[in-house]
Amino acid sequence: MHLLSRHIPTPLGDMLAVASPQGLCLLEFVGQQGVERELAQVQVARGGPPPQPGTSAVLEQTAQELGEYFAGQRQRFGVPLDLVGTPFQCRAWQALLAIPFGQTRSYAEQARAIGQPTATRAAAAANGSNKISIVVPCHRVIGSDGSLTGFGGGLPRKRALLALENPAGQRDWLLESQ
Repeated sequence: MHLLSRHIPTPLGDMLAVASPQGLCLLEFVGQQGVERELAQVQVARGGPPPQPGTSAVLEQTAQELGEYFAGQRQRFGVPLDLVGTPFQCRAWQALLAIPFGQTRSYAEQARAIGQPTATRAAAAANGSNKISIVVPCHRVIGSDGSLTGFGGGLPRKRALLALENPAGQRDWLLESQ
C-alpha cells in the first residue's frame, strides 16, 4: 500500500502527517518521542515501502482542517481515518472521537465508555498508542482528580489544546505557566 507523508506547520510546532489511500494513519508532532516507532508500525501494518513525501486529498484535507481548528473555526474533523492498532486500541480511540469539543473525560470514564470499566490502565495505554494526535483527541483525557496526565506531544501542548477548546472554562491546570 502506498503511503504519503508531509509536514504541516501548526502554532504548536510542525506535525508529520501520513496517509494511505483509505485515510490518515499518523499525525504527530515532529521530534516527539516514539514517532519513528509509530511510523514503523504504520508501515508494517500497511505492508508497503516507507512513506514518500507528497500530497493527497487526505493530506490536503488534514492540513486545511488543522488550520481551521487552530484558528477556532473547526470543532470536529471530517478527514477520513485509517486507524492502525489492535481491536482494543481502535475501540478506545473510537471512544476518544466521541468526546465533544471543549470537554474532557477521565481514563476511567473512557474505559466505561468502551464497556470495560476495569480496563482503566489499558485505556490509558491505548491512548498512549494513539497515532493520530488532535484529530483523535487523546488530549481530552485527564486524570480522575482533574490533573493533566501524559500526552505524547508534551503537557504544555496538551494544556494549550485544552485552552484552545475551552477558553472560557479554563481550570487551574490551564492557568499554570507553560
